[in-house]
Amino acid sequence: MMPNVQAIDFIYIFTTDFERSVAFYRDVLGLIPGKTYVRVPGMEFDAGNVTIVVVESAAVGIEFTPNTHPIAFRVENVAAEQSRLESLGVHFTQSLDTGVCHMALFDDPDGNRLMLHLRYADEDAD
Repeated sequence: MMPNVQAIDFIYIFTTDFERSVAFYRDVLGLIPGKTYVRVPGMEFDAGNVTIVVVESAAVGIEFTPNTHPIAFRVENVAAEQSRLESLGVHFTQSLDTGVCHMALFDDPDGNRLMLHLRYADEDAD
């Protein structure tokens, strides 16, 4: 049987301060802004294979709680990107090499957990 789910179209990231979050995702992370929402403070960002939607949670009637499960952003070089982001004031909470992937964890200004990620081992590695 073929699965009904074909892809992930977008991921929501809620914020308490829309303008601050836009500046972070656009100017610090370097994501490309897309559609800006009219009815609520919200904006779409192109993140390669998925759209990140940043929305002010109160504007859609949702109590803000930061996402504690990291969204992993694939980068070409985790150490270099971590260094670049640290120079812009981003604080990393953990960096690790699993033997398959390089990862570095950090939070956005609202405490939503994010990760730089690069899988360097082949798909068959344990």
